[in-house]
Amino acid sequence: MVLCLVLFAAVLGSTSLCAQRPPNSNAYYQQLRNLLPGGEVIAVHHLELKRDAAVFTFESGDISFYGEVNGKVTGAVFRGQGHLHLTPPTLEERHNLRILSHAEEFDEDFDQAVLRFTDKTAAELHQAGAGKGGDSKPLIQSAMELHAFQRLKLFENIDLRLLEDVLSPADGGFFMAAMHGKKNPHLIFTVDPDGARHVAPEEVSLLTLNDWGETYLCAFSSGEGHAHARSRSDSGAYRIDREDLDTTIEKSGFLTGMATLHVVAQQDGVAAARLSLFPSLRVSNVASASGEAMDFVQEKKEEDADFGVILPHALKKGEDVSIRITYGGKDVVTNEGNANYYPTARESWYPNAARGLGDYATYHMLFHVPKGLNLIATGTRVNETTDGRITTSEWKTDVPMPVVGFNLGRFTMKEGVLPGKLGDNLTIDAYANTTPPDEFENMGSAGLGNFNAPGMLPQQLSEGEAAAQIYTNYFGPLPYAKVALTQQFACDYGQSWPMLVYLPICGFLDSTQQHFMGLHPEDMYWKVVTAHEVAHQWWGQTVGFRSYRDQWMSEGFADASAAMFLQATRAKNNDFHEFWKQQRKLITEKNAQGFRPIDVGPVTMGFRLATEKTGWNVYQNLVYPKGAFILHMLRMMMWQPADGDARFREMMHDFVATYRLQAATTEDFKAIVEKHMTPGMDMDGTHTMDWFFRQYVYGTDLPVYHFESQVTTADNGGVSLHIKLVQSGVPDNFRSIVPIYLELQDGKVSELGSVRMNGNTTLEHTVALPKPPAPIKKVWINYNYDVLSLEN
Repeated sequence: MVLCLVLFAAVLGSTSLCAQRPPNSNAYYQQLRNLLPGGEVIAVHHLELKRDAAVFTFESGDISFYGEVNGKVTGAVFRGQGHLHLTPPTLEERHNLRILSHAEEFDEDFDQAVLRFTDKTAAELHQAGAGKGGDSKPLIQSAMELHAFQRLKLFENIDLRLLEDVLSPADGGFFMAAMHGKKNPHLIFTVDPDGARHVAPEEVSLLTLNDWGETYLCAFSSGEGHAHARSRSDSGAYRIDREDLDTTIEKSGFLTGMATLHVVAQQDGVAAARLSLFPSLRVSNVASASGEAMDFVQEKKEEDADFGVILPHALKKGEDVSIRITYGGKDVVTNEGNANYYPTARESWYPNAARGLGDYATYHMLFHVPKGLNLIATGTRVNETTDGRITTSEWKTDVPMPVVGFNLGRFTMKEGVLPGKLGDNLTIDAYANTTPPDEFENMGSAGLGNFNAPGMLPQQLSEGEAAAQIYTNYFGPLPYAKVALTQQFACDYGQSWPMLVYLPICGFLDSTQQHFMGLHPEDMYWKVVTAHEVAHQWWGQTVGFRSYRDQWMSEGFADASAAMFLQATRAKNNDFHEFWKQQRKLITEKNAQGFRPIDVGPVTMGFRLATEKTGWNVYQNLVYPKGAFILHMLRMMMWQPADGDARFREMMHDFVATYRLQAATTEDFKAIVEKHMTPGMDMDGTHTMDWFFRQYVYGTDLPVYHFESQVTTADNGGVSLHIKLVQSGVPDNFRSIVPIYLELQDGKVSELGSVRMNGNTTLEHTVALPKPPAPIKKVWINYNYDVLSLEN
């Protein structure tokens, strides 16, 4: 009886005392986990199986089927002679395949293939059978090898993915082929309608894996020849619209929690929910809102530890259910000494269904920490009490958020408030630990002075306030009234969650201490890290992204925002220009593998740009700086002498307001740009920005310019300016708007105008100018790095 002890639990203020179910005990899951092919073996000859853009040809061999689970056949094993042919449907994917395999189509012979599926594959294979096959033992061995591979190498629980469809009354659409190829021993092709939530980044993918890591040779949307058209509404089979989190963090950093999730089905037949949870957080109980124990899946933390919950019944679209999950474990928060704590599992310290930063939910959170420690979290603190040795704080989010997090330490704080008219009374708080972590405690004995993070708070607060003020002006107000800047233990990176910014601890060192640690305080990174992370309050938090293909907007826009910070806070533009010079260098210089990042692929390839062949640094050296250049180039094209950045600000305000607290795609941004573009930006006469996005967002083009100028001064002081501009290294349909600047002897620089260039071409022109206020010192193109290009 479910009612048995729930009433006692309510009286005692504890969780339900009804019987818990051990993990992985669901009967259907156990069948899938232990299933092997057996029984009937059929022979096949010249069998062709088409799955989206892939064609499998089973020339000759045997196929054995897995047994039924809940009336559904979920797999088959082939051994013999086979061939895979795949033609990517998009230019980007063909380019990627050419980089990785030297061909725009993929072909591979294989001698065995383990197929797992919930679609109609079993019926197709049976229908094409050519009589009885041979011995089933080799086929069973192939299946066992895949079992071990997926658990110990792939670290993906394929059985949990199959379970979702096995339990659902709706038709499944999952298909996976794990092949032993002649060139690629571990080759995996998948078609999954909900791919981005499972084993692949998109609905269709081709993956190869070796000891160095995994490489996605192809990934694209199912049935589409134009990958740019993906819909913003593609948010999976279900969503979580609210969560209650009750979390305890011990002095050691050990974390325990109870999360109550409200799950809403977005399609019919949702029978299970896979959730993100850090592997060392072990789930002890899952129950419904009424206290009824529920089945769940969580294998060993060192293996395929994906966590999923089996729902009490398959949900129809719009139907909801509440799930209560109890969990705990180490390594989520580490104690670095002297009350310095490092939250390491920031995206998965609680169970959630996030994909990218596009799933928004509201949160109510309770945190219990040792007395004397301060906890800062996303959201608004509504209450805090201390009882004995435990301090409990209560937090809530006033608006939906894509992720929540916390920082923990013994903090001191400084507060700043932006002007009301601009920042809507936005409060910026800066926090630093009052004592150093163990690693920094003996710094003073080395003659470097004591580590004094609180002493650096005024600088961090000043930079944070200035950045927030600049961004509010350019992008519009944030949806919340407070942002906390906090010191974190990590030295070499920062991160930004809604209302909570993690700044690297080495930014709280003085310049002498940074030099001692091998850091260079003069590097651009230290000049913009705070500004970059504050910018993520707009890019990634206020405006989210659904897919890895759109993440360039989050990182690139934050980098471009940091450049605006430099321009607005420096008396001269030296740092601003140096920033863009360094960004161009990252994009255009060859790495140790011999690749210029810009040649590897477009920004929309995201994390897939980084491979063993192309270099693991390509993602960082392309997506961040080129994404920044894309926004910067649009800004420069929109700039007008009369009103400066007015049109650009209007566009960015519109973008933030339109996609406030929801995910935006690249095509969404393109539509906003087209709404605000100037007549001069209409290079094709179609009132679209197709030309620009084709070249710089979805393409890899990089123009090279050669520029010459000659200034002749007449007796009356007037000037004759002759220019010669050569554009090369681009396709015939390449378009560009190249600005020309005059630098005068008095140091002033002004934009003279711009020229429109098409393809590989040379432009020569002479123009008469009135007498300038000072002699002309130099004539420039791209003085403000207006166009991503090289010059010779």
